[in-house]
Amino acid sequence: METIDFVVTWVDGNDPAWRAQRSKFLPDQTNSGNTENRYRDWELMRYWFRGVEKFAPWVHKVYFITCGQTPDWLNLAHPKLVHVKHEDYIPAELLPTFNSVVIENHLHRLPELSEQFVLFNDDIFLTGPVTKDDFFRKGKPCEAALLGLLSSTDPDDIFPFSLLNNAAIINKHFSKREVLRKNWKCFFAPVYGAQMIRNLLLLPFRNFSCFNDGHITSPYLKSTFTKVWEAEPDRLLLGSSGRMRSKDDVNHWLMKAWQICEGNTVPRKPQMGKCFEIGRDEEAACAVMHQKYKVVCLNDSTVDIDFEREKHRFLAAFDGILPDKSSFEL
Repeated sequence: METIDFVVTWVDGNDPAWRAQRSKFLPDQTNSGNTENRYRDWELMRYWFRGVEKFAPWVHKVYFITCGQTPDWLNLAHPKLVHVKHEDYIPAELLPTFNSVVIENHLHRLPELSEQFVLFNDDIFLTGPVTKDDFFRKGKPCEAALLGLLSSTDPDDIFPFSLLNNAAIINKHFSKREVLRKNWKCFFAPVYGAQMIRNLLLLPFRNFSCFNDGHITSPYLKSTFTKVWEAEPDRLLLGSSGRMRSKDDVNHWLMKAWQICEGNTVPRKPQMGKCFEIGRDEEAACAVMHQKYKVVCLNDSTVDIDFEREKHRFLAAFDGILPDKSSFEL
């Protein structure tokens, strides 16, 4: 079986030097992509590494991507750890960047990165044992091919624009009818349970609107990134030009949709993980504490929350399941 790498992005939003540099590029008008909650540090990163060591000891390498920052507790000499700076792989004309889209869409430029890799954000954690088969089977990424519809309740929310841009590219290169005809087993797999009903209801729609992403771990083939960049270099470069998130963004879920449309995925249960909205989902800390899922995303999407209260709840929850230092810690 081929090796599988993990990739995780991280930023220390409390760093004064980083904050000063970011302030130079902040737009006059705040949107959902540049609010303070997008960068604040929950002090949970050490539990990300503990989770990897305990629940995925089989991982080949861990690519830790930052603008150059490192936590003072991190063991940079760990044989599995590869610390990557933005300047190591992102074209210089796009830097500095404070846009996660840019940081993620150029991963194929990492020469030593394995063909099979799993992308994490720093708010996505392993909370239970995982195997290689949870992410890849027979050389294909494990993914839930669930169709969705675009909607938003916030006129200042820029995230739906990236999904719309993704869909435009997908519909340009793929016929929904042909994709469903050739890969119907990916879209109508029993493991989806009741969620498969949505795929049935959206069958009459001519084009893809979006894919219903669970916002957890994302298994990828490195070659997919290369293929999409070769197909749409100008559009992806435009989506990489913003220092902050913008309406021009094309996010890495495009690569996921591309893999699904090519029939290059294997169905997996959606219940593998769950994305929680901190401050809205009161059961999030309990889900961590009781290890209800293999993977959780703790999405910090709301500015007005009791940050210190929530932070200490999650610190206690993670310390309950991962109390021991990992070899990634000094």
